[in-house]
Amino acid sequence: MERKNAWKDYSAEEKEKAFSFAEQYKEFISNCKTERECVKEFEKRAKAAGYIPVEEVVKERKKLQPGDKVFCNNMGKEIAMFQIGKRPLEDGMNILGAHIDSPRLDIKQNPLYEDTEMALLDTHYYGGIKKYQWVALPLAIHGVVVKKDGTKVEVSVGEKEDDPVFGVSDILIHLAQTQMAKKASEAVNGEDLNILVGSIPLEGEEKDAVSANIKKILEETYGIQEEDFLSAELEVVPAGKARDYGFDRGLIMGYGQDDRSCAFPSFDAMLAARDPERTSVCLLVDKEEIGSVGATGMTSRFFENMVAEVMNACGQYSELALRRALAHSCVLSSDVSAAFDSNYPDVFEKKNTAFLGRGIVFNKFTGSRGKSGSNDANAEYLGHLRSILDAKGVHFQTAELGKVDQGGGGTIAYILAKYDMQVVDSGVAVLNMHAPWEITSKADLYEARKCYLTFLEDADYGICR
Repeated sequence: MERKNAWKDYSAEEKEKAFSFAEQYKEFISNCKTERECVKEFEKRAKAAGYIPVEEVVKERKKLQPGDKVFCNNMGKEIAMFQIGKRPLEDGMNILGAHIDSPRLDIKQNPLYEDTEMALLDTHYYGGIKKYQWVALPLAIHGVVVKKDGTKVEVSVGEKEDDPVFGVSDILIHLAQTQMAKKASEAVNGEDLNILVGSIPLEGEEKDAVSANIKKILEETYGIQEEDFLSAELEVVPAGKARDYGFDRGLIMGYGQDDRSCAFPSFDAMLAARDPERTSVCLLVDKEEIGSVGATGMTSRFFENMVAEVMNACGQYSELALRRALAHSCVLSSDVSAAFDSNYPDVFEKKNTAFLGRGIVFNKFTGSRGKSGSNDANAEYLGHLRSILDAKGVHFQTAELGKVDQGGGGTIAYILAKYDMQVVDSGVAVLNMHAPWEITSKADLYEARKCYLTFLEDADYGICR
């Protein structure tokens, strides 16, 4: 059952729409490289589209009506959006869930040191990375520094043309005999992923003069002192904008496409949805790459609490009604899938693999080997999704994450499924997943957006068991 390449079906008009949407997406992932930057941008756009903060609704005791739009920003790293449907919330919601964190290097809390008149910052890598991919390439620093008086300093250095960039050095090939003999996982150690940030000594200083100069620059430019690193969240990411990839410009190369290639189309579909029968939800979370932990990860009670607040503002809250609303909901757990790579065919099983350009990907199950850690969606739910997507002409494909014994991966799907929801993994196929620069197809991004909008506007599945 080979799925058709979406480009073959596109008219000139449809192709132009796909390219136009890709330009919006490229701008977003170029400017939003951290979860905080994503949430800040999403909040701005949500407000412009008529969404109001849940806190305002609660404070002013507003009564929510069908068609009303609300959102909640959780600690600047997670956002939930609701458009109230015509049916009671107890009948369930149509939920798009994706994550906005991506693999990277995090600067440690006591990072600055000097060695042989070079100033460096210690890092701790975040998420699943191949460490050797992060050396000898231009890096930028994004994030926030919070001072003792509560002042928050936003940092973004390395993206503008006149900005400096940073990097992790690598040993020259001429002296790399020992390194080259190591396994790839051991060629670069985590503790060696240190960011080089300076080399000019401060005039008049005798000891650690280079690091003293960096402290001076930080103080003069940002008002940051060395101790302020203790309460900072600074992320080191690849420097530079997303770019078209290939002579035909059909692909996009950019950082953080896992999972912003799903988050952005989800958000855009949420803005486009109109007058839903069932309440529409877009949930964009943090910490998926490290197990969905913490107050801004999917395992927190944030989403459940927000549903309770929204139900209360609708005059529909009770503990039982909340449980029913969650259990009767349908979810597209939107996370990326591995695109077939013709350079490494041995790790894929072609009949059950995602291909670039063939539309959004559904993974009935994820996990590893014997489906460990998987959600494994119900056949009834998949049958309904096939029906509504075919009716709207949405290109989709199904896949697994490589051959059975090769490895695997997980998403937030199993966490949402704990509420007894109908959940399936769906997302965009990615080449170079978790590398500093990932590759996606413009057609797949466009089809994902079409899929998500079709799903949000669906009212037929209802309470199905």
